[in-house]
Amino acid sequence: MLTDISPVQEGDMGWRASVGATVTTVVVLFGGYLVADAYDVVPGLLTTSPAPAPASPFPSAPGATEGPAPERSLPDLPDDAAEPTQAAVGKLVTGLRKDDRLGKRVGVIVTDAATGTTLGSNAPDRPMAPASTQKLFTAVAAMAGPGGDTTLPTTVVLDGDSHLVLVGGGDMMLAAGAGHPDEVNGRAGLGDLAAQVATQVGLTGADVTLSLDDTLFSGPAVPAKVPAEDVTLGYTAPVAALAVDVARTTDEEYAPREKDPAMAAAKTFAKALEKHGVTVRGSVDRDTAPSSAREVGRVESAPLRDVVGDMLRRSDNTITEVVGRIVAIDAGMPGTGSSAVRAVTAGVEDLGVDMDGATLHDLSGLARGSRATPRQLADTLRLAVDPDHPELRDVADGLAVAGLNGTLHDRYPKGNPGRGYVTGKTGSLPNVTGLAGNVVTTDDRMLLFVTLADKVPDGGTYGARVIFDGFAGDLADCGCR
Repeated sequence: MLTDISPVQEGDMGWRASVGATVTTVVVLFGGYLVADAYDVVPGLLTTSPAPAPASPFPSAPGATEGPAPERSLPDLPDDAAEPTQAAVGKLVTGLRKDDRLGKRVGVIVTDAATGTTLGSNAPDRPMAPASTQKLFTAVAAMAGPGGDTTLPTTVVLDGDSHLVLVGGGDMMLAAGAGHPDEVNGRAGLGDLAAQVATQVGLTGADVTLSLDDTLFSGPAVPAKVPAEDVTLGYTAPVAALAVDVARTTDEEYAPREKDPAMAAAKTFAKALEKHGVTVRGSVDRDTAPSSAREVGRVESAPLRDVVGDMLRRSDNTITEVVGRIVAIDAGMPGTGSSAVRAVTAGVEDLGVDMDGATLHDLSGLARGSRATPRQLADTLRLAVDPDHPELRDVADGLAVAGLNGTLHDRYPKGNPGRGYVTGKTGSLPNVTGLAGNVVTTDDRMLLFVTLADKVPDGGTYGARVIFDGFAGDLADCGCR
């Protein structure tokens, strides 16, 4: 039976016929294009050409392969290097003793690093003002006690739901913001610590109170025999369980210091929390972190070996006192200045240095009235280069290099044979000049030397430095046979 077709349906049928014709035409044309493509007449994916050879394997990057074992850039000193004669070294020492520009109290000792033999000396056992050469005792005690791998933590604990306690672990070299992983001063940052805490307290609320626990250290923050003027001038800061940039208030090396370094750091931390969306209610107070509190943030200082090296090169008085207190705490003693002196002295004595007659009123050498002998300093130096004490090697490596870095960077001008060959710990107080370190002679023999003068005429300390630098340079240039 036929079905009626409406006009619309008829139009539809005509359209379909037209489309069919068009499709047929396209297929024919497309088929022709495919043939042309296959014969590379027109661009396309098809080809009748032979398949290309498989690609070569992707080359391995040279850096991805295991290279040769690293070698020392400098060889060890020869065991049979010629040792200077006592007569030759003694002549150089006599020249120092007779130099009126150094005053009437000059202590000198030169020893062979390998054998310990004294090659020349003047008043080697006289207790004298060591100034900052005294830092050598603290450095050696730190490497022997807590050890070079030790780091100083700054932590935050959460007490309850919204009470934070910032706990100082002895790091006075914190950065205010992000830490700097390649630096010693500023390795750990309060900004990083705040970021950690913000991710934790966000689970319980971002509205907190903040307390400071700086009870790690106690007792006077500045040794009693350090003149108040030295603090005012920025030569040292009050010792604290934490601080930003060793409590400096400006970027200068000897900048004015915060009077309360730990509280200043805590307030900086509160601002860092605010930047990370955590509101701190009220003002920061002091409180002891309860043992039940949960740690919600932690940053770590540079390893102690790096801290000690930086301390020696820059002769940082504040950090020396901090390190001494860490030595005391490691020995089970209170974190006070007096305990630090006792712990450092005992640590050096335990290593075999006879400290009889030494009187230390602080650890940095800034306090007036401290005394140590040239021999005690030389014996301490020898420990740092003794192969039997590899744990102390960082002390020798941390000394300033003549003409290159630290407190010797602007000394030993070109032409002085000690430039680059002398490493040492400097010392300077009013009318006091010292230099203690090691030197490699032209015959590749390592010598240890200590030079002290603690009655330098007024206005003569700079000249005394030049004289001592010249003496060490003469040792470097000395065949001395």
